[in-house]
Amino acid sequence: MTEQLPEQPHRSPPMTDGTAHHLPARVTDRLGAQLSPVPRNGTRSPTHRTRQPDRPAEERRGASAPSLVAVAHGSRDPEALRTVLALLDRVRDLRPGLDVRLGHIELNRPLLRDTLDGLRNADAVLVPLLLGRGHHVKHDLPAGAAAAPAVRTRIAAPLGPHPLLVEALYGRLVEAGWDPADEGGRHAAVVLAAAGSRDPDSARDTRHTARALAMRLGVPVVPAYASAATPTVPAALRALAARGRHRTFVASYFTAPGRFASACADAVPHRAAAPLGAHPALARLVLHRYDQARSASDAALAPADAVSLLASA
Repeated sequence: MTEQLPEQPHRSPPMTDGTAHHLPARVTDRLGAQLSPVPRNGTRSPTHRTRQPDRPAEERRGASAPSLVAVAHGSRDPEALRTVLALLDRVRDLRPGLDVRLGHIELNRPLLRDTLDGLRNADAVLVPLLLGRGHHVKHDLPAGAAAAPAVRTRIAAPLGPHPLLVEALYGRLVEAGWDPADEGGRHAAVVLAAAGSRDPDSARDTRHTARALAMRLGVPVVPAYASAATPTVPAALRALAARGRHRTFVASYFTAPGRFASACADAVPHRAAAPLGAHPALARLVLHRYDQARSASDAALAPADAVSLLASA
C-alpha cells in the first residue's frame, strides 16, 4: 500500500532584480529551529539530548518508527555516493535510533527495490533526495514502492522548494566566495543551475527557489538547466552580462556531485558553489519531509486523496 504525500502548492514571491527586499534571516532561522533542535553546526546541547523535541510523540512513547529510506537518483561519479552517505550520517546524528537507509533509482547500489526487500521494518517513508516534482518523483518512486507490496510505504514530498534549501544554497555560495557585503551591487547576479526536466511542475519548483534565493541575496537569480530545459547555464550567464551583471556566481541546485553538476560549474569555475551535499540545513530538511509524510498518514489521508494532491500541487 503506497501513499503519496507531497505538500501543498507554494505561493511564489514576486521576482526581483537587485532592488529586492532581503528575506529576513530570522525567519529561516526560526523555521530551522522549529524543524530540528540542532543548530546549523550540527551539534546538540545536553538539553536537546534529553528533551528530544524533534521526535514524534509516538516515538517518545516507545512506538516503532517507520524506516526512513532516502531515495537518490544515482551517479557514475564516485563522489556522489560518498556525499549522499555523509548526508545520511548527519541525518542519523540528528535523529538517533531512527532506521535510515539509502536506495537509488539507477546507476548505484543499493537500488531502491533491494533496500525495500531488505527492510526489517515493514513500514517505510521514502524521502526523495530530489529537488522538484519531476518524472522520478511522480513515476519512479511509486513504481518502486508498488514493487515491494510487503512494505507499507509512504512517499514524502521532494526536498524543494523550501526555505531550508535557500539557506543551504546561501551557505554554499558564501563558501564559494560570495560576500554579502560586496555582492549586493548592480553588477552582481546568480545563476541557479539545476538538472532540468520536461515536467512543468519541476520547472515551476526551480523558479520558486530562484525567486526565494533572489530575495535572500538581494540580486537577480536566474534558473538555468543542464538538460531538457532552457536556458542553459552559459546562455543565462550571457544574458546577465548583457544586462551589466558581470559579477555572476553559479549556485549548484544539486544534492550531490555528478555529470550535470560538473558541467554547470565548468561554465564559471572560479565562482561556482558546491552541490548542497551534507549541509546541515539539508539534513534537517530530510527529517522534516519524513515527519510531514508521517503526520499526513496519521491524519488518515487516503491513497486516492494523496494522488489527487500530487496532481494539483
